Amino acid sequence: MAQIRLRFVNSFGNPDRKNGTVRHYFRKRGMKAIPLPGIPGSDEFMAAYAAALAGLPDAAKPEIGGRRMVPGTIDALVVSYYRSDAWLHGLDAETTKTRRRIIERFRERNGAKRVALLRRDHVENMLAEIDGASAKRHWFKAIRPLLRHAVPTLLRDDPTAGIPIPKLPKSKGHHSWTDAEIAAYRAYWPCGTQQRLVLEFCLESTSRRGEVVRLGPQHVRDGRIRIARIHGSDDVDIPVTPELQEAIDAMPRAHLTFIVTAHGRPRSKFGLGTDFATWAREAGLPDRCRMHGLKKAGMRILAEDGATTHELMAISGHKTLSEVERYTKGADKRKLADQGMAKRRANAVVTNAAAPLHKRGAKSLK
Repeated sequence: MAQIRLRFVNSFGNPDRKNGTVRHYFRKRGMKAIPLPGIPGSDEFMAAYAAALAGLPDAAKPEIGGRRMVPGTIDALVVSYYRSDAWLHGLDAETTKTRRRIIERFRERNGAKRVALLRRDHVENMLAEIDGASAKRHWFKAIRPLLRHAVPTLLRDDPTAGIPIPKLPKSKGHHSWTDAEIAAYRAYWPCGTQQRLVLEFCLESTSRRGEVVRLGPQHVRDGRIRIARIHGSDDVDIPVTPELQEAIDAMPRAHLTFIVTAHGRPRSKFGLGTDFATWAREAGLPDRCRMHGLKKAGMRILAEDGATTHELMAISGHKTLSEVERYTKGADKRKLADQGMAKRRANAVVTNAAAPLHKRGAKSLK
């Protein structure tokens, strides 16, 4: 039997083992050894070898269930989807992290099933088993592109076609901080503390927690701050407000990020969100005061100060007018009404000329 010799592939066998299993690894200098599934020459082996040879980031992680993968199954579909351009280049890191968890749970439950047997009613039944509108929505948005990836090679039609995306119940969303709540937090946490700097970043630059944890001295220059927005928003380059500049100047610049842990390491966005809730409670604020509510408050303040919708988009990075309008619903309606009426009075034509009398009135005067 002919042997296949491949560059960087090393094989190791243990004669003491009863089954005589031979393990194969991709070992290239400067890289961690990568286990290769199957036997040399098989489809799964050659696919893993090609990925390792190309130096793909995902190559160092063996696919879950890769050794028992059967062509035409959900297992095989998931592996193929993870290697597609839609997965590797079409989604941001946060989205792939969230969707991978959902896909892996779906794969664990259905991995050995044939993709060709999947129908629309199967998808609807799986959706019905999920509790909560938000969980349904996240599941559907993760599974739909996976199943569309199977068309037309494994499926003739998309089984999710015609199924609407689950809608979330109507809600006001995160509480938009009031001016009094902002003042109370500032009074409790002075400049020179990370607690104060986090508030100013969120409020004055309308930033999310995932953006705040990345900001460092290198992003502030010449009175401007450059922010790489997440969740599909556009990156922005905006002026630094006096309040934010004061908070930045009061902090030491010993790290690449402004917000760090007690050990000097960058914070995760999840840890920061939890810590900020504690800081707000320590300042005597109610539990409704959370980080994302500061972004809404920042947008509200800008709207009340007369910023137009397009100006708000240039600051927040939002791509659609509907997104901006959703954030500015809490703007001070009374103040906006006063501004609107003031504009009306400024544009009105005022005259002191007396109104002409009616013909009969003019004759009676004679």
